[in-house]
Amino acid sequence: MSDTTSPLSPRGILMLMLAGALATAAFDIYGQVISPALGGSRLAPVPLAGSVWRAIAGFPSKEMAELLHYTAGVIGYPLGFALVARPLWQKIAPAVPWWAVAVAFGCAQWVFALYIMAHLVAGQPAFLGWTGITWAALWGHIVYALVAIGVSNHFALVRR
Repeated sequence: MSDTTSPLSPRGILMLMLAGALATAAFDIYGQVISPALGGSRLAPVPLAGSVWRAIAGFPSKEMAELLHYTAGVIGYPLGFALVARPLWQKIAPAVPWWAVAVAFGCAQWVFALYIMAHLVAGQPAFLGWTGITWAALWGHIVYALVAIGVSNHFALVRR
């Protein structure tokens, strides 16, 4: 968003959702196609979201797991960036390039997803036991953040 466009304005929300949708598609393509093609693990974000849903709601629901995964990708993570990470970046280290901020944000998403949500909420082993899926998820979250912040930077952030 430009400095005059609020992330909560209609334009800002649409830009965040576009960036989140494209980034979620990139995450899913990476996790389902690219990582396995490179010999890595296949990501399973919907079953993981399902375990989070089951822990919170007390009953399983594939539909709610899908909704949780896509809501986090299209709305949650982009809002987290726009309302928390971007303002911190602009105040603390505005000279840091967007792609470096994206890598850091992707790592933060990874910690949130695999430690807070999967472990603390759903009761899975911390970081899913440090298996191959752990590292595929790290790269998947970095890919997500690069796409989301890259799209936001290209279309809506002030050009420098």
